[in-house]
Amino acid sequence: MAQLTVRAAAARLGVGYSTLKQWIYQGRVRTTQTAGGHHRVADAEIDRLTTRREPAARVPARPATSPGLIVSLSGRNRLHGFVDEVRIDGLLGQVRLRIGDQTLTAVITADAIKELRLRRGEDAVAIIKSTEVMIAREAEIPSPRTRRKSRR
Repeated sequence: MAQLTVRAAAARLGVGYSTLKQWIYQGRVRTTQTAGGHHRVADAEIDRLTTRREPAARVPARPATSPGLIVSLSGRNRLHGFVDEVRIDGLLGQVRLRIGDQTLTAVITADAIKELRLRRGEDAVAIIKSTEVMIAREAEIPSPRTRRKSRR
């Protein structure tokens, strides 16, 4: 497994060196340290971060009733679109997503629709794995309010 310098890893991720250093200090990026105290980033960590950042780096907002935050998902076929229509009838609901000039319809539980707060015009993601289609919502990543001083 190849270990990259922070500068090389930042270039592969398409972010600035200082941004990646802040992520390391915040614990968002896993690294190993050399005997001299320099951080090294593994290829697997780069893969994890690029998968998470597709195509816009967003983290779902956590409602009070939510059991936790999903940081990664095994499904790779993600179709970003917006909710065109939502219908609920009893325990099930139908969600129609507009993805470009295509429409995708998924039948999911009414509870899932309510928990995701799916409304017409909202952005959503269809995640397809084998014959299963899942619907997800993404929220903006909160920006860090305080900057940590670099360690010397």
